[in-house]
This record gives sequence, structure tokens and C-alpha cells, in this order.
Amino acid sequence: MDPFVTLTAPAVPLDIANIDTDQLLPARFLKKPRSAGYGNFLFHDERKPGFPLDDPAYAGAAVLVSDRNFGCGSSREGAVYALVDGGFRCVVAPSFGDIFAANAAKNGLLTVTLPEDAVAALRRQLQEAPGAAVTVDLPTQTLTGPDGRPLPFAIDPFKKECLIEGLDDVALTLRHQDAIDLFDRRDAERRPWVVPGVVPGVV
Repeated sequence: MDPFVTLTAPAVPLDIANIDTDQLLPARFLKKPRSAGYGNFLFHDERKPGFPLDDPAYAGAAVLVSDRNFGCGSSREGAVYALVDGGFRCVVAPSFGDIFAANAAKNGLLTVTLPEDAVAALRRQLQEAPGAAVTVDLPTQTLTGPDGRPLPFAIDPFKKECLIEGLDDVALTLRHQDAIDLFDRRDAERRPWVVPGVVPGVV
């Protein structure tokens, strides 16, 4: 996945609490191949007139600023795919669904948790200045809104490391490639019958 270090990009405000994963990606689209991208399905059933993500003023937004309990509901990882494929690198909210936040980190999507009043103020700034940018600095763990005030946020150190280095679960596993190869060689010596193509007793 792409590393996340610093990001300066337009942000879009979304004044909706308890956005669940079915709103992010309706279940009927889960049968679609990921290779085609899920971005077009993001908030598919919520796209009524006036929906902020359809406002040209917020075109190119890579940061979504929402309300509490974002990503609640089912554990579908496709909800994160839809956000990532839709161009988002960061979601800001007062709280997140636990499984959603875990899935987000594994796909390069940073979730920033800030106090509810700070997030509400940030949404107001973005509504008053559509298209305004925010800066997210992961190494220093700060988010700076249109008013120029840096807001500190907390993040698990391991999650932070993975995001900065662009390490998903596969990349983390491959860090131990030498140990894996060594185990495979030793295991093949101890149990040659488990090696594909090797017939016990046949030289």
C-alpha cells in the first residue's frame, strides 16, 4: 500500500453521525471485482441532491471530516476499499467503528480521532470555505485545518509505523522471508513427504 507521511489536500465535511459500512458500500456491490475499483459505489444510495461529495467545490477531496461512530455496522472491508478507491487517504471523526478502523489502517487509510467539538469546528470551517485544504502530518501526529491551528491526535505506534512505511499484512509477513525460508528448508528435511512432488522412498 502507499505510505502515508504527510498530506495536504482539500477536505469535505459530512454532518452525519453513525455512518455505517452499508452506507459507505451497499452490500449488493460486494460481488463486484475489486480490480474494477469501488470508488463509484461509495455512498451510492446516499447521493441525494445536495450531498457534499457531489459538490464541485469539494472536488479532489482526499480528507473526509465526519461525525461520531463513523464506520459502524458490519465488518466489511469493502467499505474501506470504496473510500480508498474514491481518492480518500484520511477520515476525521470523533469516534470510529473498531473493525472499520483496523481495516482502514491495513489499507493505507488514516483514521484521525479528535474531540467532538474540534471536529464540529473543522466541519464548519470547511463549509464556510469550500475547497479549503487541511494538512495531516503523521510523524508529528497533528492535523492543521483552514484556521491554521494544529490539532494533536493519538495513534497506536504500530499502526503509525505501518502507515508511514506502507506496510500491509503481506508486506509485514515478507519482512520475515529469511526466517520463513529457513523454516521451510528445515521442515522439508524433517518431513520430506510434505514437499509437493516428493514421493517418500523414491530417489
